[in-house]
Amino acid sequence: MTITPQGATPRILTRRTVLMAGLGGVLAAATVACTAPNARATTGVFAGRPATRITEIGPGIVQYSLMSGVTAGGVTYIGSRNLEPAGIIALDHATGKVAHSTTLGTGYSIQALALDEHRGILYAGVLQKSTGPQPNLYRWSLSALDAPAEAIGRIGDRDVRDLAVAPDGTLFAVGGGSAGAPALWQFDPASGTVTNLGVPAPTATLARAVAATDAFVYFGAGSSLGGGGSASRAALYAYDRAQRTFSDITPAAMIGDPSMRDLAISGDRLLASTAGAADPTKLATISLADHSVTALVASIGKTAKCFTTIGDQVYCANETGVIAWTPSTGALSQLDLGSLDLGEIWGLDAQGDDLVAVSGYGFVAEIAASGALVAATDLGEAGAPASAQTCMGIAVGAGFAYVGGNGGVARHDLSAGTVENLRIPGESKDGDVVDGVLYVGQYSGQGIWSYDPRTGAPIHRVATGPSAQNRPLDTDWDATHGLLLVAAQDDTEGGGSIWTYNLATGASTVDVNPIDAVQLVRAVATVDGVAYLGGDNAQKTGPRGTIVAWDPMARAELWRLETGAANGIAALETKGRYLFALTIKGALFVIDRPTRTIVHTSDQSAICPGFAALKEARGAVYGVSDTTLFRIDPRTFAVTVVVADINGGWYSGPHLNVDEDGVIYTLRGRTLVSVDDHRQG
Repeated sequence: MTITPQGATPRILTRRTVLMAGLGGVLAAATVACTAPNARATTGVFAGRPATRITEIGPGIVQYSLMSGVTAGGVTYIGSRNLEPAGIIALDHATGKVAHSTTLGTGYSIQALALDEHRGILYAGVLQKSTGPQPNLYRWSLSALDAPAEAIGRIGDRDVRDLAVAPDGTLFAVGGGSAGAPALWQFDPASGTVTNLGVPAPTATLARAVAATDAFVYFGAGSSLGGGGSASRAALYAYDRAQRTFSDITPAAMIGDPSMRDLAISGDRLLASTAGAADPTKLATISLADHSVTALVASIGKTAKCFTTIGDQVYCANETGVIAWTPSTGALSQLDLGSLDLGEIWGLDAQGDDLVAVSGYGFVAEIAASGALVAATDLGEAGAPASAQTCMGIAVGAGFAYVGGNGGVARHDLSAGTVENLRIPGESKDGDVVDGVLYVGQYSGQGIWSYDPRTGAPIHRVATGPSAQNRPLDTDWDATHGLLLVAAQDDTEGGGSIWTYNLATGASTVDVNPIDAVQLVRAVATVDGVAYLGGDNAQKTGPRGTIVAWDPMARAELWRLETGAANGIAALETKGRYLFALTIKGALFVIDRPTRTIVHTSDQSAICPGFAALKEARGAVYGVSDTTLFRIDPRTFAVTVVVADINGGWYSGPHLNVDEDGVIYTLRGRTLVSVDDHRQG
């Protein structure tokens, strides 16, 4: 949404400008009329004022986005992220070009890659939207890179998060995302069978690390997503391949951290790291002979992954760059990368005396062990297949639409029809435009960032908060107090928070668990200086669906209402005296704010099967689900479909936003669209 504070001059985006916007300014407007819940969109041109006009502006965000990388033999192999089809590219360092590529038949992202250099095989595992009989494991022959990768089977967990190849060629996989705790999986290349070796940590929600020798497999898990409640903390197990038994070898100093983050075999030792939350991440070396801890240190930052070594030095990536650690002396330092910003690093390997880092910004950097940049290769220029990716959040105002992706925000100039990708670490989950300035809540644990297109200055951070409150979910503008409000979730501990940022003073606040100790704050809406917070719960059991009226200045609860809903609150919006609340899976509640009572309920699950978003525009409340754009009448509470089968290409739940003229912006598929709706009556 775009908001003009009192006393400021509004910047008006005219209706004609919106209708003519598009890539190159020449995309035609598709016109539809939908007046009943079951109406289907029809194409045509109306004489006079249309009921609903949809304009395709172009892909929400186009880039080559990545989620994994491994380097060997002068080639870096990179797995894509949030692109369909998912694929792998092979970057030849000698030529600086993508020499080969392949696509996979399933999945939307590739987080797991593992090389079997001895046998010339690259293994890959994918993230998927749902479990099923489809494969999630693949291999690509390095001797036949012109041939496509082949499916080799599936692990029972929905997502493959890490892979490891033992010296004897056996592949091991870990992941999660299914109903139960993650298991350790084995693929035997001789027989082609995939075997479940067991679930060593029954209360873990995710396993993100595995390493293997011919004698043992090391399984690292915890609860980095969906944490809190009875979910486990960091858990490291050794699986004896001969005895087929698990042993808990978690170092005592790591038990308090949310999860194990990475594992790697280095000579006669296991390198291990945790994901930090309230405390920094830990690094450890563990003897392969007796599983004793030989060195352990608190690292810098909240993550440590992508282990590699050069001589006695151990290197790994954290959220700001590269860590160098000498276990024998305990020396630990952050490499000085100068002005080089790597964003999130998804691969780090030694190449001779240098390091090769795969940046989430879409480039590969060769770095001296001192931190000096040797060379950088932009993957798009090198031939990586950029395409429209699934999107995060959306903000609109002052002639621009902003669409969040991985490591970037696409800025659409709605009058010029041009698009520029703004580089930003992490994911822009939601945002608002206030007096022409963009403000976004940035995952993971990145705080609030701001961008003013009038200054030419890069997008930058303006507020930080506790790193454990890592997942912003919703934003809203409190015009009464001049505050940006951000609703957030704690992935590792459970619960959530409400943030404020004062645009005039730069002051910010974070209040943790304003609803209760377990409910995250999934939605926020504000009117007359009161913020309304919608509660959800990442755990399968426990309270959810609570709505709290919150004073953002006093930082105190005013009142609360229990909806009794079976699912958490997905979205909130106000109009007049009413607060509209939509739950996950489509239960609509209308609350009379002065009397604090529920005055209407209805089942909208037919058009809202999952998450949703709500915004007020032109005197009505508009909502978007995974499937449908709809309108709620603020007097009768009747729900009308505006655009059926909109099926937005969102990664983490649907979004919509509204410009100064009341035009709605959202996604249809992966295409950014404006919806100019004039309700009748």
